Amino acid sequence: MPQHGRQVLSDSVYEQIKAMVMDHEIAPGARVGIEALSRALGVSPTPVREALARLESDGLVTKRSLSGYRATELLTREGLEQLFEMRLLLEPRAAALAAAHATEEQLDALERLVEEMQTHPGPAGRYADYRGFAALDQRFHDTIAAASQRPLLADAVERLHSHLHVFRIRSAGNADAPTLAEHERVVRAILRHKPDRAADAMTEHLTRSLQRQLGQARTS
Repeated sequence: MPQHGRQVLSDSVYEQIKAMVMDHEIAPGARVGIEALSRALGVSPTPVREALARLESDGLVTKRSLSGYRATELLTREGLEQLFEMRLLLEPRAAALAAAHATEEQLDALERLVEEMQTHPGPAGRYADYRGFAALDQRFHDTIAAASQRPLLADAVERLHSHLHVFRIRSAGNADAPTLAEHERVVRAILRHKPDRAADAMTEHLTRSLQRQLGQARTS
């Protein structure tokens, strides 16, 4: 198979297995069998192995020496709070630095991301329905971190891989509306080069996002 065709197949298998994990078709903590998946998807084991390696770097599966791959457990309330504790340490600072140091290209990218998120359905239903929103949400936060012009800070924000774990819990219905309004406040402050206001807006966004998630965890 030509290299391009192999890449398309690899990406397709990765997206299919990711959706199965995100939608709990592969239950949290369950074993992920390479042979069973290759039969179910009608492909050889090779793209399945490649997909699982990528999902391991996403933090959605773990590999154990004797038992193979397993889907990671859902975040507990404590784990969710610790994740947001880290985000609250890092991302308001990143937003403040972005307000001071973002390039024109990065400012344009942030504006485009906010506009594009308005055209995607928010996090409700199956992963396939809100995949675009989740990907844009990650790019939004990663772009702000990159605009801080602090590579170590940006790397730390990206390594949290928070978006997939949080979306996997299932966000409350219509959570996209407050999320978009909060994103717009962050971007407005960055565009106006107001570091303190950008940090405050990011703190407010993350705090409210955590409250929405904890509320959803209690009702799910």
